[in-house]
Amino acid sequence: MSLRTKTWLAPTLLYAVFFAWYTDFGGPLSDAEIDHYVATMSSHGSEPEVIRFIEQFARQDTGRQFLMVNNIDMNEDPPDTEGAEPGESADDLMGRYIAHMIPALLIRACHPVLIGSAVYPSMDIVGIEGAENWDQAALFRYKSRRAFLDIVTNQAFKGEHHFKTAALEKTIAFPIETNWYLSDPRLLLGLMLLALTALVDGWRLSRLSKQSANQE
Repeated sequence: MSLRTKTWLAPTLLYAVFFAWYTDFGGPLSDAEIDHYVATMSSHGSEPEVIRFIEQFARQDTGRQFLMVNNIDMNEDPPDTEGAEPGESADDLMGRYIAHMIPALLIRACHPVLIGSAVYPSMDIVGIEGAENWDQAALFRYKSRRAFLDIVTNQAFKGEHHFKTAALEKTIAFPIETNWYLSDPRLLLGLMLLALTALVDGWRLSRLSKQSANQE
């Protein structure tokens, strides 16, 4: 195998491994999978209304990734919460929740995409009251609805979710499937590896050309 072939093969294999890990090839959730998640939520004591809502989300699965859009208004005076120290701030409580969520997300190729603080009240509101003020906005990428359900039906998630509830004054969270997503890491990593490999290959060929010219 030539050196040039190895130069291109290594990043190609790296990208293939990442793509396989980052992409859910399982397609839409099967009825058996959905029934399993429903049974799990029932055994954990989830409210029937919550179970029906999540089940409908699962049965509409397209098999694609999705982003969860979050508008967040933190509670300036959160109550004392079981499992936390008395007087903990909303940021402290949210930190407890995030400390559980981030590892659960990352091992399933899910992750934050964007997190930012609001710099001004809402500048356009139509048909909704009480939405003038928000503290933060965040986007979280989920590999699939399968990965999402793996997380939310985990008993550990239920045990930590009350920290998030106590930390918030109000929130709106809803899922979207993207039609235009230029920040998809599969695209960005592919472009970066292509550019870097082309530069290395070009540099190597240029060096070989100079060495050949000097020998002549």
